[in-house]
Amino acid sequence: MRLVAIKNITGVIRLRSGLHIGASKDNIEIGGMDQPIIKDPVTRAPYIPGSSLKGKLRSLLETSVFMKNPDTRKFVVQGSPCKCGKKSCPDCTIFGSHATPQECDEDLGPTRLLVRDACLTDEYRTLFVNGLLPMEVKTENIIHRVKGVAEHPRPLERVPAGTCFTMNMAFRVYEGDSENLLSYVWQGLKLIELDALGGGGSRGSGQVVFENLQVDGNPVDLEGIRAF
Repeated sequence: MRLVAIKNITGVIRLRSGLHIGASKDNIEIGGMDQPIIKDPVTRAPYIPGSSLKGKLRSLLETSVFMKNPDTRKFVVQGSPCKCGKKSCPDCTIFGSHATPQECDEDLGPTRLLVRDACLTDEYRTLFVNGLLPMEVKTENIIHRVKGVAEHPRPLERVPAGTCFTMNMAFRVYEGDSENLLSYVWQGLKLIELDALGGGGSRGSGQVVFENLQVDGNPVDLEGIRAF
C-alpha cells in the first residue's frame, strides 16, 4: 500500500458558548470544583484533545451519514463504533476499525485521519499568560418538580465563549483510496457546528464554529457543505 499524499487541514475553532471537556479529579474538596476542564499539566492552559474532536466527528458521521452502510449500521445500533474492517467502509478507512473482527482479513492500512490537540491561538495564549482569560464557573442545578426551586448546585468549569483554538489535522491518502473520503471530514465538521463539542451540549455548552478552514492552503467553505 503506497502513500501518495498527506493533506494538511488547518483552521480555527471559535467558541460560541462556554466549552466543557472534563478532566478526571482524584480528590474533590468540600466546596471545590467537582467538574474541572482538561488543562495542560505544565502551563495550566485549556486545550481541546484531538481524541475529543475525532470522537465527536466519528460518532456524528456514524449516526447520520455512515448509517446508510448496513455493516456500519449493524454495530452503531448496538452503541458501538463500526468494526466491520472492510475496505468498502469509509468509517473504518477514515477513523480506523474498532476491534476488527478476526474473520475479516481485509487490509485497510493505517488510519487516514490524524487529529492533533487544539491549543489556544497566539492571541488567546497571550491573554491567558497575562491573566486576562479566566475560566468561567457555571453552576448547574436540579429543579424540584413540586417546589419549583433549584437544588443540589454543582459547579461546572468552562472555557469562556469567544475563545479560539488552533485546529490541525492530517489526512493520509493511499493508492486506491476513493476521492470522496476527505469530503466526509467536511460533513463531520459541519455536523459539529450544528451539534456541540464536549459535555453539556444539551444545556448550552460546546457550540463552536470553524473559521479559516483550509486544506493544503486552499480555503474550504463549510457553508456549502450538506451535513446530511
